[in-house]
Amino acid sequence: MDTDQVRGKWDATKGACPTRQVLGRIGDTWTMLVISTLEKGGTLRSGQLKSIIEGITQKMLTQTLRHLERDGVVRREVVPTVPVTVTYTLTPLGRSLAAAVATMRTWAYDHMDEIAAARTEYDANL
Repeated sequence: MDTDQVRGKWDATKGACPTRQVLGRIGDTWTMLVISTLEKGGTLRSGQLKSIIEGITQKMLTQTLRHLERDGVVRREVVPTVPVTVTYTLTPLGRSLAAAVATMRTWAYDHMDEIAAARTEYDANL
């Protein structure tokens, strides 16, 4: 499908377009951090994710993982052990999204000094 066909089908500037919800989800800080962590760490348990991603609450981690599972980005697997082990892995769709997240993360790293300087200048002019 070429770009014009895609544009004709989806338009995130329209309120009813489902891509708006997807963009909101993937642009979320916790979503990006969970995807990045799973990309680097492979299959992980919830507790491992929580210990790696500083500042995320259990509630936010659970909500984020559920949304990503629903969207087909993360696969949740229940391993019948005592106690039960639950693991999370990126799906092929999730791995394709991880590439875009990595690009955004790299951009932020590359431009953080410029952003910090712009914020300092802005705040000084308030």
